[in-house]
Formats: sequence, structure tokens, C-alpha cells
Amino acid sequence: MALQDPLDRTAARKPAHKPATRADFIDHDDKAMLRAAREATRDLGTARAGIYWPDMLGSAALGYAMLAAAILADNPLIMLGAGLVSALALYRALLFIHELTHIHRDALPGFRIAWNLLVGIPLLTPSFMYEGVHTLHHKRTQYGTVEDPEYLPLALMKPWSLPVFVLIALLAPAALLLRSALLVPLGLVIPPLRTLVWQRASALMINPQFRRKPPEGAFRTMVIWQELGAFIWAWTLLASLLLLGWRPLLIALAVVSLTATLNQLRTLVAHLWENDGEPMTVTAQFLDSVNVPPPGPTAELWAPVGLRYHALHHLMPSMPYHDLPEAHRRLVRELGHPSTYDGANHPGMLVLVARIANSTMLRRPAS
Repeated sequence: MALQDPLDRTAARKPAHKPATRADFIDHDDKAMLRAAREATRDLGTARAGIYWPDMLGSAALGYAMLAAAILADNPLIMLGAGLVSALALYRALLFIHELTHIHRDALPGFRIAWNLLVGIPLLTPSFMYEGVHTLHHKRTQYGTVEDPEYLPLALMKPWSLPVFVLIALLAPAALLLRSALLVPLGLVIPPLRTLVWQRASALMINPQFRRKPPEGAFRTMVIWQELGAFIWAWTLLASLLLLGWRPLLIALAVVSLTATLNQLRTLVAHLWENDGEPMTVTAQFLDSVNVPPPGPTAELWAPVGLRYHALHHLMPSMPYHDLPEAHRRLVRELGHPSTYDGANHPGMLVLVARIANSTMLRRPAS
């Protein structure tokens, strides 16, 4: 599909020797690219139950089957192999929480409840921990600011902050178990603790300055039943120690720790993290975000469920994950090379980690 105004096509193009960057569009948008994103994808955007349900259910089933195999295995190599497959499959199943925050509530009847019962609550990460939070990350006036729960200027921080950022994810499963089993019920009788847990420990966020607002209306009802389910499951896990001993729970925690660490690595390269708290245009937000399109062979493992097209997702947040590859192909074909769109496409995780690491090490301390 061609752009309506041929003069607009050149607006999205950049000189071949200089890829577009966030700094190029701090004060203005590339309207040609934004128009192309709308026009070229008009027939996309419907969440397809025939893709969502088999993908989520199959990922969860494989994850739990391989977790059981890891727990029952006597051979250490079999245990490690099954544990790795389990971590990857559960990781894919878990990341459907991202889709739940964007698809319309009526788009996939029963999917939210099923996901919470099969994935969210068993992994002690029910959907309320992302719903009502992640959408703030997509607000044009909040992205990259102190009001964004999912943004830190990691590229501008100290070098030691990067390994700490990744390794802290190893503690996530134990922290979630402590939260659901003890902190939430204690909060019922200690109001200040309840407020603290909700504001600081009830959202999947990385910004320590973010404080979550109290839930209201129907969302509050959803929070209550999901918290109850997580509480019951947390104590079921702890009670299993009396019957099964420590081995099953420790292996499960290790597998979920690997999943959490993989997700933290993906988060580390989901953006370039170069904004220091200033509001940005949509185009600048897009260029501060990351696509890792094919032919990168491993991106679908560490950035599944459409997250390898994270920058494109910031252009079209409501686009279902299964339509993002086609949307990407159309925009590349429509805008050609070079274009502003090229500036958000990167070759892989290692290159992105190296870029952020170099930025932290070469950054001069403030005088």
C-alpha cells in the first residue's frame, strides 16, 4: 500500500550513513512513518483465539511436563535439560500477561481467567500485577519519566547497575512466595503494611520511585480473587514440604528463577534506556525501543509472544502478537531503506547488551 502523499515518503527516510536515533525526534514526530503504520496495517489487529489458546495452553503444558521430568529425574543431565526446556516454555506462557494488558476484555472470552488459573497464580504472578501498570508505560507523557513504572535510564547509570539489575531476578520466585504467603495476609491486619505491599510490591515494575495507586471498582474485585488464589497456592507449595521434602520445591524455584532471569535480560534490551526523565514524542519512544527481527535465530526464544518486535509494539500497542511479524514486513516494504523505521531494528541481544554496557562505562561522572 503506497502512502497517499509521495512527498511524505521521504520524510520517513534518513541518510544511509546515519541511522535515525531518539535524539533526532525529541521535539517532533516522523508523521510519515506514523501514517504508514496506520495505513499499511488497517486489516490487522484482531486477536485470534485459534492462535492464542493453543499457544498459551501448549506452552504451559510443556513447561509443567518438563518441570515434572526435572523433579523426577535421577540423571543430572536429564534434570538440567528438562529444567531448561521447562524454563523456556513457562517463560513463553508467562509472557501472555503482556497480551492481557492490551487486548480488549471481550476479545478472547475466558482467556484471562484461564491464564490466571493455569499460569499466573501457579507462578505467583497473577495478571493484576501487570494490568493497570503496563499501560502507564505506553502513555506518551509518561514514557521514560519518573511516572513510568517500567523505565530506568540504565544506559546512563553506573556499570555495576547492569549485573545487579539482572541478578536480582534470581530472587524473584522466593520474594513472590514470601509476598503471597505472608505479606499479603499480614497486610489485612496491619494497614500500613498493606499499603506498602500494594504500592511497592504488587506490580511488575523496575522503577523504584513508582508508587501504585489503590485499585477501584471491578478491578479491585479482580485483585481480591487473584490474591486469594495466590495465597492458597503459596501455602500449598509450603505445605508440600511436609509430604514431598525440599527437592521438588527447590527445583521448581530454580526453574522459575531461570525464567525470571531470562525475562530480566529481555527487559535489559527491550529499550536503549537513554532517556533521563524527559517526555518524548512517539517517534522518539519508538527509537528508544528495540526490534530484533528475523533472521536472528534465537530472538523468538528470549523475546517470545511478539516481544522481538517491541519497538513496533510501541507504535501499535493494541496489535496482537501474531500480527506483528506481518506488520513489520509491510512497514519495511512500504518505507524502504534507509528509513526512520530502520533505527529501531537491531541484530541481537549480545550487541544490545554490549551497547548499554559501553554506555555505562564510557559515561563521564557529573562534575
